[in-house]
Amino acid sequence: MKPNIHPEYHPVVFLDSTTGFKFLSGSTKNSAETIEWEDGNTYPVIRVEVTSDSHPFYTGRQKFTQADGRVDRFNKKYGLKDENAAE
Repeated sequence: MKPNIHPEYHPVVFLDSTTGFKFLSGSTKNSAETIEWEDGNTYPVIRVEVTSDSHPFYTGRQKFTQADGRVDRFNKKYGLKDENAAE
């Protein structure tokens, strides 16, 4: 790596603003706000709006809409019945 062109990589605490969930990770981002972590060290805090703790996909609150396939849409449009479908 070339010297003096890469940002400093250091540990930071990411804090979910909606749930209060915190996790320690590495980042090049910095912050003036700090927090004392479980290991007794002080780290910069980066506030984020969405984490795995609050995202609907990871929490199971996301709703999926069933999308019909092209053949099913065609059959439905023209009133045809699928002969291979299990009844």
